[in-house]
Amino acid sequence: MVRGDVLVERDLAPALTRGIRILEVLADASGRPVTLSDIARTLGAAKSSTSNLCGVLDAAGLIRRVEGGYALGHRTVEFGGAYLRTFNEVREFYDFCSASPALSREVVQIAMLDGSDVVYLARREGHAPLRLTATIGERFPSAPTAVGNVLLAALPDVEIEGLFQDPAAFPRRTGQSVRTLDDLKAKLAAVRERGYAVDENEVHPGISGIAVRVPPRSSAAPPLAIGCTFITAVTTDEQRAELVSELLDLKRLLENPMQPAYLE
Repeated sequence: MVRGDVLVERDLAPALTRGIRILEVLADASGRPVTLSDIARTLGAAKSSTSNLCGVLDAAGLIRRVEGGYALGHRTVEFGGAYLRTFNEVREFYDFCSASPALSREVVQIAMLDGSDVVYLARREGHAPLRLTATIGERFPSAPTAVGNVLLAALPDVEIEGLFQDPAAFPRRTGQSVRTLDDLKAKLAAVRERGYAVDENEVHPGISGIAVRVPPRSSAAPPLAIGCTFITAVTTDEQRAELVSELLDLKRLLENPMQPAYLE
């Protein structure tokens, strides 16, 4: 089993699969060292073979030996940067947000869907950055988030049902977090009608979000979501409307870079 719960009947490259799993284990540790024993236990493999795999990954710069075990290495950052450079939208996103009267004040992010999670690809800090929001490369359950909801809303119900069979896909982050498949479907119906997604205190108390979906520029690219996060109590309805308007302007720019950023 690898990321995304993709099962194969016969593993054609077991060493590679275990190497990938080691990277996933270290990524899930959020910077904390993981001992060789813990890695081997997670893989269900002998310490000797796990040590050999870690040695190869260490030599390649993908992981590094630190006090207390292993952590991700510098090459993972290089690979991540190379992947992000395939998205021209990321550079345009930063330029637009810097020049936007409303979005420049808030934390704005780009995310993509991966199973029932979202993965954050870019993040621009606002004038008053929110430390509670996700960082670049972080995974997060899609059900409570605006960026997740706006991407899920484009999927057919049968696909939604397949993604959310596991109750673990509905983490109870706050008292407002969506808890059931029926409630999620109702939220997504509202997103389709409204044209954008809203998260009202579902991820963190007192923090809300708005997001719009950006269709892919090519058949090989994934759809993206752009969303902004803000403090619920101090953001007026007028300010929310400005954020929605600028997000839609940014969406149109990312869909078609030849189009003016602001439409009259």
